Amino acid sequence: MQEHAAYWRGLLEQGRTVIFGPVAAPEGTYGIGILSLPDDDDPEDVVAADPVSAAGFRYEVAPMLQAVTRG
Repeated sequence: MQEHAAYWRGLLEQGRTVIFGPVAAPEGTYGIGILSLPDDDDPEDVVAADPVSAAGFRYEVAPMLQAVTRG
């Protein structure tokens, strides 16, 4: 998990993710990450490069149709 967190920190430093972290849901803990990628960058490639992918952790990728922010 340390490699996983370091991978996502790297994405954050590169400007390829906006926010990431663990979620403490009643049904079990999971993580969430919001990516900000150029149109020609495939999020599945980001998933495949994550060290936990090789360990068999499951990912779900879905596009956000619209983002609403403060300001």
